[in-house]
Amino acid sequence: IAMLETPFNLEQLLAGLRAAGEDSRLRLLAICAQGEWTVSELCQVMSQSQPRISRHLRLLADAGLLERFREGSWVFYRRAQNGPGGRVARSLCRLLPEGDSTLVQDRLRLDSIRSARREEAARFFSARAESWDHDKDLTVDAARVEEALTRIFASRRCDRLLDIGTGTGRVLQLLAGQITSGLGIDSSHDMLRVARANLDRLDAKNCQVRHGDMYALPVRDRSVNGVTLHQVLHFADDPIAALAEAARALAPDGRLVVVDLARHDAEWLRSEKAHRRLGFHDEEMTAWFRELGLSPETTTPIVGEKFTTCVWVGRRCADADGHRHPRHETEFPRIHEESAA
Repeated sequence: IAMLETPFNLEQLLAGLRAAGEDSRLRLLAICAQGEWTVSELCQVMSQSQPRISRHLRLLADAGLLERFREGSWVFYRRAQNGPGGRVARSLCRLLPEGDSTLVQDRLRLDSIRSARREEAARFFSARAESWDHDKDLTVDAARVEEALTRIFASRRCDRLLDIGTGTGRVLQLLAGQITSGLGIDSSHDMLRVARANLDRLDAKNCQVRHGDMYALPVRDRSVNGVTLHQVLHFADDPIAALAEAARALAPDGRLVVVDLARHDAEWLRSEKAHRRLGFHDEEMTAWFRELGLSPETTTPIVGEKFTTCVWVGRRCADADGHRHPRHETEFPRIHEESAA
């Protein structure tokens, strides 16, 4: 992620070194550079008690090396993104020996946690593929959200649209007449089966769907001029990484449109709907946009009976490099290519 480097003084450097200068805390810093984690997950990776881990986390956060944020009853930690502490944290992480056996073991445990998260999410989506659009409408005002999306893309035609977490293909169905070509990516084969049927029913020959991972999109850098994440980001275990991958795919002057819930305290959405995040603050989303070389254009709040949904639009700055994901990338698939999976 491209960020403005904040200078730090000797006192701030020493504070960071003192906080990280212990085996467990240095490991925690490395772990929190890999995403956002709850205390219980960090205890699982480190095989240490919760009081001990909490003490280490507090020292790292007090030194500005970690960010701590609460959502309902959950508390997340991640490596600091900004400020002197963020720069010290990034500098220390660059010095870590990647091949160290302890750090390798920590990363393997993180992979196990990620796999468990995604398997749980896959079971959730598989069981609800047929009724997904109806279930989703219970928490958002779908008609007003779709009206906002239609208005955004009517203002300027989009040649190539990438819909991340396409689900049943609803966004592609909605915008098929306003775009030259569209590609939907989803990790659930059951969702893709429903999406293909929906697109066939609409005869939307300019749209297709593919199986893929939102953290490793199967498209080249700067290959699309529109990206949508419609009610997807609250399921992400690493929202910043998902946004960075979306920004990587955007061509200069392309637009990223994020539709998601504003911050709320409805804990039941975690247990009943598999939400990882309880919505997002406008300041949080626009700050992420700027970090990724996107210029925040508009934020449209849509107030519903129970929740507020926000539609965030960011434009890719012409001189922004974007974040290159290390995994394999391919061309934007041809529209008449036979669908996989």
